[in-house]
Amino acid sequence: MQTKSPFLDEFAQLMTHAMGAAQGVGDEMQAVFRAQAEKFIADMDLVGRDEFEAMKALAQEAIGRAEAAEAKIAALESKLADRKAETARKPAAVRKPAAKKTARKKPT
Repeated sequence: MQTKSPFLDEFAQLMTHAMGAAQGVGDEMQAVFRAQAEKFIADMDLVGRDEFEAMKALAQEAIGRAEAAEAKIAALESKLADRKAETARKPAAVRKPAAKKTARKKPT
């Protein structure tokens, strides 16, 4: 034979409400923690993922341009060195000594 015990029913109901309240407190604590974490991150002045990716793309483009410029400079320096070597191999033109100018004497 089974009888209903009002004490056990009330206790079960109390525990159900306590679990609901505990879950509510847990959710509230999670929201507070999340808000504090977001405030902390905002105070640190961190960038977002989209801003980071945009800057990363700009940096990669700048690196590519710098490497292209370095290659162009190296090619130009090589050309200049070739021209200097070519000029050094040619014999210097024979220069005629310049005629000496004589100073005119002024009549006294």
